[in-house]
Amino acid sequence: MTAPLSIALVQTAARHHTAEDPDAFAADVRRVAEAYPGVHLLAYPELHLCGHEPEEDPAAVMTAAARPLDGPRGTRLAALARELGIWLVPGSVYEQGADGRIYNTAPVYSPTGERVAAYRKIFPWRPHETTAAGSSFVVFDVAGHGRVGLTICYDAWFPETTRHLAWQGADLVLNLVRTPTADRAQEVVLAQANAIVNQVFMASLNAASPDGVGRSLVVDPEGHTRAEAGPRADEVLTDVLDLAEARRVRTRGTAGLTRVWDPFEEGDTPLELPLYAGRIDPERWRRGGRP
Repeated sequence: MTAPLSIALVQTAARHHTAEDPDAFAADVRRVAEAYPGVHLLAYPELHLCGHEPEEDPAAVMTAAARPLDGPRGTRLAALARELGIWLVPGSVYEQGADGRIYNTAPVYSPTGERVAAYRKIFPWRPHETTAAGSSFVVFDVAGHGRVGLTICYDAWFPETTRHLAWQGADLVLNLVRTPTADRAQEVVLAQANAIVNQVFMASLNAASPDGVGRSLVVDPEGHTRAEAGPRADEVLTDVLDLAEARRVRTRGTAGLTRVWDPFEEGDTPLELPLYAGRIDPERWRRGGRP
């Protein structure tokens, strides 16, 4: 048995990367935690701590804001999660990797103050984004509630990303976004589509104006929109998710009918995938999805 997971998605504008006052963001987080007592997981949009002004060069900002995950910034974030006893996803940050490259990375801190996950964006929005691409799909377990997968903004446009997280057993996929452009309308549809074809909860958290156009939303494993924030303005979107519902839908089927994790019969021939120079092996497919 698992308990419902209370989430708060903070749709807000980014903080400027030069705002080094560690108390400012902490004060924001404390206000939200106080306003929504009992919240388990608190999340912010893509690059929330690494904002820039319109006239600034994004590449210069990226270099100036990049820090190792285990540096002072990470230490402060870990301490904040421990202080409040919450799962904290502070948005993604510019990470200075040990390999000398800069990544767009989403760290996750547990209520004990441990960094339990860090996901590097696999699909930067090129040519506009110049961060290095990550190479690993990342999930983490929220003890007593379920498993969460991470994606960042443009990742949601590539079905392979969410599919792999679902195959790794994610019940909820948290997509951190900073979209100021008109294609947010399509991203809303993609959140529903990714939820439907993978039978997972989707939480797509966009920034508010001027960094994003809002419209954050939570979608259930059958594609129904449970909650949606308005456009542009600051807003905290809350919901309480029974993540076991994702496992039920995978086992019983969408609308009691469609079971996308059980399409093969014993002895079926593997399906060749020329695009990937790979294949879908029925036995390997069945082992994923954690029904």
